[in-house]
Amino acid sequence: MITRRTSVASVTAAVFSLMVFSPAAALAQAQQTQPAQGQTGATSAPVSEEKLEAFAVAYLQVDKVRQEYSAKIGAETDASAKEKLQTEANQQMVKAVEASPISVEEYTSILTAAQNDPALANKVQEKLQTSQPTQQ
Repeated sequence: MITRRTSVASVTAAVFSLMVFSPAAALAQAQQTQPAQGQTGATSAPVSEEKLEAFAVAYLQVDKVRQEYSAKIGAETDASAKEKLQTEANQQMVKAVEASPISVEEYTSILTAAQNDPALANKVQEKLQTSQPTQQ
């Protein structure tokens, strides 16, 4: 079980590391590009409103960590210190998701699906906008 959890954390950390310097770029990209692969982009399983709500809460917490560490990483000049901060940021992002109502796997799945499905990306964006005032 520890090996499985570590590999999930590693994969998730890789996904999160992409987000560190591009906060909502994944969702924005999904909305802007529209499905160039055809109109049948609904190959992913439908995501319940509860899961979308939980994802939005987790995403906002992950984004908060991203913002905090992005400033630290940007200010750092030493490459090894930057790498250490990046690793620390990834760990904190994973913890933020683990503290939310959804699992890391569900979070990653919804994020990936939103990147590939503009309709889902729009739903996620709406949830983020309605959840954001309570976070500030």
